[in-house]
Amino acid sequence: MHGYLFAFMHNLKLRWKMLVLVLPLVTVPIVVVGGVIGYISTKQAYRGVTQTSKDDLAHMASFTIDLLNSHHQQFQVYKQDKQRSTNLELATLTSLAYNLVEAEHRQYKSGKIDLHTAKDEARKALKRVNVGATGYIYAMTTKGDLEVHIAQEGENVYDEKDENGRPFIRIMCENALKSKPGEVLYIVYPWRNEMLGDKYPRNKVVAYRYFREWDWIIASGGYLEETYEDVAFERRSFQELKDKIKSKRVGQTGYIFCMDEKGDFTIHPTEEGKNLLDAVDSSGHKFIKEMAEKKRGWIRYPWRNPGESHTRMKIVRYDYFKPWGWIVAVGSYEDEFYREANKIRGRIAATMTLLTIASCIAATGLVFLAAKVLTDPINHMIEVIRRVKKGRLDEQMDVETGDELGEMAAAFNRMTSMIRQNKEMEASLAQQGKMASLGVLSSGVAHEINNPLGVILGYASYIEGKTSEDDPNYKFIHEIKRESKRCKKIVQDLLSYARTPKPVLEWTDVNDLLEQIVDFAANHTDMHHVTIVKDLSPELPRVMADGDQIRQVAINLILNAGAAMAGEGTLTVKSFLDAEGHMTIVFSDNGSGIPREDMEKIFEPFFTTKDRGTGLGLAITKQIIEMHHGKISILSEVGKGTDVIVKLPVDRDEL
Repeated sequence: MHGYLFAFMHNLKLRWKMLVLVLPLVTVPIVVVGGVIGYISTKQAYRGVTQTSKDDLAHMASFTIDLLNSHHQQFQVYKQDKQRSTNLELATLTSLAYNLVEAEHRQYKSGKIDLHTAKDEARKALKRVNVGATGYIYAMTTKGDLEVHIAQEGENVYDEKDENGRPFIRIMCENALKSKPGEVLYIVYPWRNEMLGDKYPRNKVVAYRYFREWDWIIASGGYLEETYEDVAFERRSFQELKDKIKSKRVGQTGYIFCMDEKGDFTIHPTEEGKNLLDAVDSSGHKFIKEMAEKKRGWIRYPWRNPGESHTRMKIVRYDYFKPWGWIVAVGSYEDEFYREANKIRGRIAATMTLLTIASCIAATGLVFLAAKVLTDPINHMIEVIRRVKKGRLDEQMDVETGDELGEMAAAFNRMTSMIRQNKEMEASLAQQGKMASLGVLSSGVAHEINNPLGVILGYASYIEGKTSEDDPNYKFIHEIKRESKRCKKIVQDLLSYARTPKPVLEWTDVNDLLEQIVDFAANHTDMHHVTIVKDLSPELPRVMADGDQIRQVAINLILNAGAAMAGEGTLTVKSFLDAEGHMTIVFSDNGSGIPREDMEKIFEPFFTTKDRGTGLGLAITKQIIEMHHGKISILSEVGKGTDVIVKLPVDRDEL
């Protein structure tokens, strides 16, 4: 970390270094002191408001639990009394029915009637008795065969189950067999009678006795709610309880709501009766499901009501009312009870921000004023050094002071004068040496190459005269002849390099020329490992150019690209008109690239990185392009490839 900090400081300008060092000395103490004061004040305000608000929510939840518990206990006593009364009434009816069956059995035993008649009379008597609005008396055997029933007489219901899946008939049969003489048994089970249009299960209570002589279980049953004297009273009391809970407000928009463990809202200002177990908050979290699972605790979630433009955080205290399986929740938006604390925090933040900004502006101005006096001369020296680095050795520094900076500027001016003189001498000597070497090389090339080329050209002309144009070999002979002529011209160009030969201009289709060169290069032995891709613009106009010289340029650049790709590679030859109206030819390869240190010397005569190269290819190429009033440039990155860009003017007046 220490090393990174110093590296960062080293890369900064001098005035920025001063700013980085001085500003913290002024602003940090202000920010620290103000921050500590603001933090303590805000913390205390938030702590007091938060604790008070949470206490209020917890108190409201506890108060609601007490209301529910009071109502529950009150009606539990009421229900228990009614339950006992109901059980007594059902037991009386069951005993009455039992006595009727027993009387018919005595008639049978005395011989006055037969058994079939006795049972038939008993059935008629039992069916005439009603229990409540929908209750009735029935009888069945211990195997579940209904002997007396208003709707299912004769059916076997031994495996019948209630709404909870409990086999209540089987339980009644088993308990009846175990019962004592005269004992009245009871069973309560949830039941939904579709024939009566029941949409939800209702609790049904049944009192029964076992008449062993006929193997009859005599039972009387009815729905609990039908046996109460005042069901409307309970409903009315429960509605008053709900209204009382819904009328309680928490802050400005908070409220109390209740739900069961399945997510059904039993009390809510707007969503009562709905199941919202899978409801999600603004972040996608199922907060209702979390409350249903945990049953007790605190929850904080983002929420946005319909019509509101932004999301607000809501905090809810919830508790569990076990007798009903209800979760009681009290919630409010945080911003409502944090409003005062937020105002305090806002005032502190605004004051500290303004103070810090004012201090920083004043300190920055003073530091920049001091830095300007010190760094302006240095910046001027840097600009002059940059221009000198680009080769402008005639640049001089202004010497305006007598201090160390002025002395440095004077010394630099003397140094650039000496360098400029040395450069001029070196350039002159280098040019003389190159031209001398070029003369020797040209003589050797003319002597060693012109004679074999003359022989090749002669034979090629002879064979061409003897071959019909329809002959498949005619094209190759013609290519040999043309390339031999070009080789002679290259030798001539090499000999005349020192006197800058003029191009022979004629209207030239550069695309057609590139097509020929690419086809030739594709068959060259040095290009077998290279895939050449053509991307030639069909809208390219003809230009005034020396076709042979442009061909020489293209071949030089293509072969150079092939040499740069040691393995398999791709060379793209592209032509188009640029935005300035210049014909542009781009040779792009994915070869090894050119090192940065070689870029400045790449067009110098005799500079080469090849083992057997002469170093004249790019020098001649640049010379040809410049004689056409064009420009050539190279973009290269080591390991990624090279782009050689040739620009030629289209307008003839530019030549």
